[in-house]
Amino acid sequence: MPRNVEIKARVADLQSLIARTRDLAKDQGLLIEQEDTFYNVPAGRLKLRNIKGEPGLLIQYDRPDQAGPKLSNFHMAQVEDVENMKIVLSKALGVRGVVKKSRLLIMLGQTRIHLDDVEGLGHFMELEVVLGDDQTVEYGQQIASDIMNKLEISENDLLHSAYMDMLLSK
Repeated sequence: MPRNVEIKARVADLQSLIARTRDLAKDQGLLIEQEDTFYNVPAGRLKLRNIKGEPGLLIQYDRPDQAGPKLSNFHMAQVEDVENMKIVLSKALGVRGVVKKSRLLIMLGQTRIHLDDVEGLGHFMELEVVLGDDQTVEYGQQIASDIMNKLEISENDLLHSAYMDMLLSK
Protein backbone atom coordinates (compact mmCIF):
# COMPACT_ATOMS: atom_id res chain seq x y z
CA MET A 1 0.00 0.00 0.00
CA PRO A 2 1.46 3.40 -0.92
CA ARG A 3 2.25 5.58 2.09
CA ASN A 4 3.60 9.02 2.77
CA VAL A 5 4.23 11.32 5.70
CA GLU A 6 2.46 14.65 5.30
CA ILE A 7 2.46 18.05 6.88
CA LYS A 8 0.34 21.06 5.98
CA ALA A 9 0.98 24.65 7.06
CA ARG A 10 -0.53 28.08 6.52
CA VAL A 11 1.78 30.45 4.60
CA ALA A 12 1.90 34.22 5.22
CA ASP A 13 4.23 35.10 2.32
CA LEU A 14 3.81 32.62 -0.53
CA GLN A 15 6.25 34.33 -2.93
CA SER A 16 9.04 34.29 -0.34
CA LEU A 17 8.42 30.60 0.39
CA ILE A 18 8.42 29.80 -3.34
CA ALA A 19 11.83 31.47 -3.68
CA ARG A 20 13.28 29.58 -0.66
CA THR A 21 11.86 26.27 -1.91
CA ARG A 22 13.18 26.72 -5.45
CA ASP A 23 16.60 27.60 -4.04
CA LEU A 24 16.65 24.60 -1.70
CA ALA A 25 15.46 22.09 -4.32
CA LYS A 26 17.31 23.64 -7.29
CA ASP A 27 14.02 23.19 -9.16
CA GLN A 28 11.60 25.77 -10.60
CA GLY A 29 8.66 23.40 -10.16
CA LEU A 30 5.55 22.66 -12.16
CA LEU A 31 2.35 24.74 -11.93
CA ILE A 32 -0.79 22.57 -11.73
CA GLU A 33 -4.44 23.68 -11.77
CA GLN A 34 -6.51 21.21 -9.74
CA GLU A 35 -10.13 20.70 -8.82
CA ASP A 36 -10.81 18.03 -6.20
CA THR A 37 -14.40 16.84 -5.77
CA PHE A 38 -14.89 15.03 -2.46
CA TYR A 39 -17.59 12.40 -1.97
CA ASN A 40 -19.51 11.17 1.06
CA VAL A 41 -17.98 7.88 2.18
CA PRO A 42 -18.27 5.91 5.44
CA ALA A 43 -14.50 5.72 6.07
CA GLY A 44 -11.47 7.73 5.02
CA ARG A 45 -11.79 10.18 2.14
CA LEU A 46 -12.54 9.81 -1.55
CA LYS A 47 -11.82 12.50 -4.11
CA LEU A 48 -11.84 12.81 -7.86
CA ARG A 49 -8.97 15.03 -8.96
CA ASN A 50 -9.38 16.91 -12.21
CA ILE A 51 -6.00 18.15 -13.44
CA LYS A 52 -6.05 20.60 -16.31
CA GLY A 53 -4.61 18.93 -19.42
CA GLU A 54 -4.14 15.48 -17.82
CA PRO A 55 -6.20 12.37 -17.03
CA GLY A 56 -8.00 12.58 -13.71
CA LEU A 57 -7.25 10.61 -10.56
CA LEU A 58 -9.62 8.86 -8.19
CA ILE A 59 -7.91 8.90 -4.79
CA GLN A 60 -8.97 7.13 -1.60
CA TYR A 61 -6.94 7.92 1.51
CA ASP A 62 -6.86 7.65 5.28
CA ARG A 63 -5.03 10.24 7.35
CA PRO A 64 -5.50 11.40 10.93
CA ASP A 65 -6.54 15.00 11.58
CA GLN A 66 -3.59 16.23 13.65
CA ALA A 67 -0.99 18.94 13.37
CA GLY A 68 2.54 17.97 12.37
CA PRO A 69 3.84 15.02 10.37
CA LYS A 70 1.26 12.25 9.95
CA LEU A 71 1.03 9.00 8.03
CA SER A 72 -1.29 8.83 5.03
CA ASN A 73 -2.26 5.54 3.35
CA PHE A 74 -3.70 5.93 -0.13
CA HIS A 75 -4.80 4.23 -3.33
CA MET A 76 -5.13 5.92 -6.73
CA ALA A 77 -6.65 5.03 -10.09
CA GLN A 78 -6.31 7.01 -13.30
CA VAL A 79 -9.62 8.24 -14.77
CA GLU A 80 -9.89 9.03 -18.47
CA ASP A 81 -13.50 10.29 -18.46
CA VAL A 82 -13.52 12.64 -15.47
CA GLU A 83 -16.84 14.35 -16.22
CA ASN A 84 -18.83 11.11 -16.47
CA MET A 85 -17.05 9.66 -13.42
CA LYS A 86 -18.04 12.81 -11.52
CA ILE A 87 -21.70 12.19 -12.46
CA VAL A 88 -21.55 8.51 -11.45
CA LEU A 89 -19.92 9.21 -8.07
CA SER A 90 -22.19 12.20 -7.37
CA LYS A 91 -25.33 10.13 -7.97
CA ALA A 92 -24.04 7.14 -6.00
CA LEU A 93 -22.40 8.86 -3.03
CA GLY A 94 -23.30 12.55 -2.99
CA VAL A 95 -20.79 15.39 -3.14
CA ARG A 96 -19.24 16.55 0.11
CA GLY A 97 -17.59 19.60 -1.51
CA VAL A 98 -15.10 20.90 -4.04
CA VAL A 99 -11.59 22.32 -3.54
CA LYS A 100 -10.03 24.39 -6.32
CA LYS A 101 -6.37 25.31 -6.19
CA SER A 102 -3.33 26.42 -8.11
CA ARG A 103 -0.42 24.28 -6.99
CA LEU A 104 3.28 24.68 -7.57
CA LEU A 105 4.86 21.23 -7.25
CA ILE A 106 8.58 21.14 -6.44
CA MET A 107 10.42 17.87 -5.90
CA LEU A 108 13.15 17.54 -3.29
CA GLY A 109 14.49 13.99 -3.15
CA GLN A 110 11.59 11.74 -2.18
CA THR A 111 9.47 14.70 -1.03
CA ARG A 112 6.76 16.48 -2.99
CA ILE A 113 6.54 20.10 -1.88
CA HIS A 114 3.19 21.68 -2.75
CA LEU A 115 2.84 25.47 -2.62
CA ASP A 116 -0.90 26.07 -2.87
CA ASP A 117 -3.22 28.99 -3.54
CA VAL A 118 -6.58 27.56 -2.45
CA GLU A 119 -9.73 29.30 -3.64
CA GLY A 120 -11.63 30.66 -0.64
CA LEU A 121 -8.90 29.81 1.89
CA GLY A 122 -5.55 31.42 1.00
CA HIS A 123 -1.96 30.20 0.80
CA PHE A 124 -0.59 26.92 2.15
CA MET A 125 2.25 24.48 1.77
CA GLU A 126 2.25 20.72 2.03
CA LEU A 127 5.10 18.27 2.30
CA GLU A 128 4.51 14.69 1.20
CA VAL A 129 7.46 12.45 2.00
CA VAL A 130 6.87 9.33 -0.12
CA LEU A 131 7.97 6.29 1.88
CA GLY A 132 9.64 3.25 0.41
CA ASP A 133 8.47 -0.16 1.60
CA ASP A 134 11.53 -0.45 3.86
CA GLN A 135 11.27 3.08 5.33
CA THR A 136 9.66 3.80 8.68
CA VAL A 137 7.17 6.55 9.49
CA GLU A 138 9.78 7.99 11.86
CA TYR A 139 12.26 8.27 8.98
CA GLY A 140 9.67 10.18 6.94
CA GLN A 141 8.88 12.42 9.90
CA GLN A 142 12.58 13.27 10.23
CA ILE A 143 12.79 14.23 6.56
CA ALA A 144 9.66 16.40 6.91
CA SER A 145 11.03 18.11 10.03
CA ASP A 146 14.36 18.79 8.32
CA ILE A 147 12.67 20.38 5.30
CA MET A 148 10.39 22.42 7.58
CA ASN A 149 13.44 23.82 9.35
CA LYS A 150 15.23 24.63 6.10
CA LEU A 151 12.13 26.40 4.73
CA GLU A 152 11.56 28.23 8.04
CA ILE A 153 8.12 26.69 8.60
CA SER A 154 7.07 27.22 12.20
CA GLU A 155 5.25 24.54 14.18
CA ASN A 156 2.73 27.29 15.01
CA ASP A 157 1.74 27.40 11.33
CA LEU A 158 0.99 23.66 11.09
CA LEU A 159 -2.59 22.64 10.39
CA HIS A 160 -4.44 19.45 11.21
CA SER A 161 -7.39 19.82 8.81
CA ALA A 162 -7.77 19.05 5.13
CA TYR A 163 -8.68 21.92 2.79
CA MET A 164 -12.14 20.40 2.36
CA ASP A 165 -12.76 20.44 6.13
CA MET A 166 -11.51 24.03 6.36
CA LEU A 167 -13.90 25.13 3.59
CA LEU A 168 -16.84 23.33 5.20
CA SER A 169 -16.16 24.98 8.58
CA LYS A 170 -16.22 28.50 7.09
